[in-house]
Amino acid sequence: MRLLAGVHNGDRRLTKRMAAWDPPGLTRSLSAMGEAAEGTKLWWGAAAVMAWLGGRRGRKAAAAGLAAMAVAQLASNAVGKQLADRPRPPKEWIPHSEVDDRPDSSSFPSGHTAAAVAFTAAVAPSWPLAGAFCAAQAAMVAAERVQSGAHYPSDVAAGAAIGLASAWLTRHAPRLLLRHWP
Repeated sequence: MRLLAGVHNGDRRLTKRMAAWDPPGLTRSLSAMGEAAEGTKLWWGAAAVMAWLGGRRGRKAAAAGLAAMAVAQLASNAVGKQLADRPRPPKEWIPHSEVDDRPDSSSFPSGHTAAAVAFTAAVAPSWPLAGAFCAAQAAMVAAERVQSGAHYPSDVAAGAAIGLASAWLTRHAPRLLLRHWP
């Protein structure tokens, strides 16, 4: 019980602090990143560029990223949000107008973060340089979800864990299935 109270208090403090954080240009940059990540457009675009410019390695990285992203989206949006009906952070905590554009679905977990981390973690083993580039974008997406008031930090952390698990599963499932296939 104390752990949950600690998580709740930490969520409240960090959400308020992140939402009020506004160095010059930050809100605009994070908002643009959030728009690009909407509907996973950012990751589909990254996959297209990788497949086009990266040859065989790029196509392999793009396919792995898209597969992991699909698993993460399924786990976070179709399962996680249905099981955990958590309300979004209160509007009074968010001192800017972006809070009016957030979705009505459950706050837990962050599907945007799950997709971003899954794509990045699946791309990195095949093409480390592309993975590093995607990691910077994924971090911005995660920060934007809290800064905009769409999620609590624990929602973003859960989304990141789902993303990592999805990338791992996507990478290892074929070998595990072949090893245990009758």
